[in-house]
Amino acid sequence: MTDKQNLNAGFTGTPTEQPEGLTKVAKSAANEMKREAYAVVSGVREHPHTASALLLTTGIVAFGLGYLLGRSSAEGSTRPYWR
Repeated sequence: MTDKQNLNAGFTGTPTEQPEGLTKVAKSAANEMKREAYAVVSGVREHPHTASALLLTTGIVAFGLGYLLGRSSAEGSTRPYWR
């Protein structure tokens, strides 16, 4: 029969062994992403007008580039649209 400690090992919320390999890298990357997200949120809280202006400018530039790329690909085509 198994003892109670082995049965509860998966349900305690704390691993019995330290993570290694891919698990360790994934946890490290997740921690870095959380820190970076917190830094961005802190910056946005301190400067909301600058953040909204940057977001709006980025959206306008992306829309303009997409529009120009779409126009240039449509002008180079000699085939009718419906074919």
